Amino acid sequence: MEFIKGAWRVLVTVKDGLALLFLLLFFALIFGALSSGGNPAKVRDGVLTLKLDGAISEQPAELDPLQILMASEAPIKEIRQRDVIRALDLAAKDDRVKAVALDLDQFMGGGQTSLSAIGNRLDLVKKAGKPVYTYATAYADDGYQLAAHANEIWVNPLGGALITGPGGSRAYYKDMLDKLGVKMHVYRVGTYKSAVEPYIRNDQSPESKEALSAVYAERWDDWKAEVAKARPQANLTPMLSDPAGTVEALKGDLSAVAIQNKLVDKLGDNIAFGRYLAGKYGKDRMETTGGYASTPMNALLSAHDRDDNGEAIGVITIAGEIVDGKAGAGVAAGDRIADEIYEALDKDDLKALVVRVDSPGGSVTASEKIRLAIEEAKKRKLPVVVSMANLAASGGYWVSTPADVIFAETSTITGSIGIFGVIPSAEAGLGKLGINSDGVKQTPLAGEPDVMGGFSPDFDRFAQSMIENGYRDFLTRVAEARKKTPEQVDAIAQGRIWAGGTARQNGLVDRMGGIDDALAEAAKLAKLEKGNWHARYIDPKSTFANALLGDLVVKHQVASAPLDPFAMAAQKQRQLWQQAAHDMQMMSGARGMQARCLECAPAAGVQVRGSVASEGMLATLVRLLGA
Repeated sequence: MEFIKGAWRVLVTVKDGLALLFLLLFFALIFGALSSGGNPAKVRDGVLTLKLDGAISEQPAELDPLQILMASEAPIKEIRQRDVIRALDLAAKDDRVKAVALDLDQFMGGGQTSLSAIGNRLDLVKKAGKPVYTYATAYADDGYQLAAHANEIWVNPLGGALITGPGGSRAYYKDMLDKLGVKMHVYRVGTYKSAVEPYIRNDQSPESKEALSAVYAERWDDWKAEVAKARPQANLTPMLSDPAGTVEALKGDLSAVAIQNKLVDKLGDNIAFGRYLAGKYGKDRMETTGGYASTPMNALLSAHDRDDNGEAIGVITIAGEIVDGKAGAGVAAGDRIADEIYEALDKDDLKALVVRVDSPGGSVTASEKIRLAIEEAKKRKLPVVVSMANLAASGGYWVSTPADVIFAETSTITGSIGIFGVIPSAEAGLGKLGINSDGVKQTPLAGEPDVMGGFSPDFDRFAQSMIENGYRDFLTRVAEARKKTPEQVDAIAQGRIWAGGTARQNGLVDRMGGIDDALAEAAKLAKLEKGNWHARYIDPKSTFANALLGDLVVKHQVASAPLDPFAMAAQKQRQLWQQAAHDMQMMSGARGMQARCLECAPAAGVQVRGSVASEGMLATLVRLLGA
């Protein structure tokens, strides 16, 4: 009894200590948030500074502040694309804003379509007579796509411009899986459905190379055309045709290469850049460290109310991997998004619905839940228009099928109409650990899928038949939506990805354009006059903890971007390992049939987020056998 009492006192003491610790942490974070916020509504005469520390995202992922505080690595900050665009729209009209400065020192990229949209707005700011300036220690492809739209591009003398173009390697795991004794049971339909290739091959199939090469070529042509139009004096040819010789000729000085080829205008560090702007637009109290009269993006946004005149056109965002359940923002959770659509249809007096898609797909069942919710809008006689962002592939195309009109950009990746399922078994790997299996079966499917003893031929036939049925469903939905026969859709399906321009030609997309074009089309279909409608974004509700602590955590604890060109090159190696880890966790934790395009996110330049699935058997075996 005394032992039990003592143990109880220890447990109570630990509980009280943890409660006190979390209470202190809670109030410390509140104090930090209040003390670091400043006056968000103050707009100064001078420069709008867009400090793009992180990656551009269609819908930033919801963060778990406590998980972040306990994690060994800080997250990559995500910046909402439409916030940047709205800030630039306001800057073009607000007389207090005399110029725009992009701080790209910690910029970590974004999808090509998203960056093109921001670049277009930078051009409008210049057209309004307001110069645009950019600064970075070094520019990679994404950063330079934005910088090309500036009147003046500054770069640190220690940096330069490292333009490499799209493409690269990805990991293939078959030999490793064989050594681990893991067998990936793959069930798929689609000659080009290459999502499963890393688990059944040691190299890329000719079909996958054909499809990916065509998409890369279209997108690269778009990138070069945009940069040439925005900055015609830039000479990219030396760096693209003979990068080693070009750099060697100037003794390894990449900033000198950038100046010589007119990729940038001026050399200087961030203090010199700030003092230059201070001389033009006014100083502030941080004069000695390059301070200038500036307004941050959030201050400008807070100072202007959103336009809510006229009728409402709802905008629902489907961003990230499509998963079952109710995950937060940044992950396209089927239950959550469907509920948001139904709630908006019941509560809001919407006149049309625009569906903004930026997803490589995922769960078939979750995709279907979202599709049915969008179909409900059509049943209520609302026009439905889809706006494809960087990605609308596989499940991302599935959810687009109800649309009256589909818009895409030339650099959008879409298609990948195909279905697959993957289930690992590890009879050989478990045998290495001394684990064997045996048993009695009363029916052909009893105990199947047998991940310990291996799958039976009956189960393999059963599973493949289900996948083929799922593919027929996919073809039927697309055929009905696009007014084609299933055979016509099959000819452009088979899991093949397409860039937006080609997708327009083969009938998967109706028109080229961005979110503004989609909204205008929705207003037209709803018979709304110009100026008599506004966009109402149906955003996920943030949790109390995330709303209170999330912004503070992001503000003070985010991943640091690689600054100089050498660090940028090293970052690509890190991203390859992150992609491999993500592949392993996703494939071993995936549940059910998948309409997913694994190669799409890297091809589109979209940041890879961690899998939402818990550690599966494959990841566990890798960890155990690799120990």
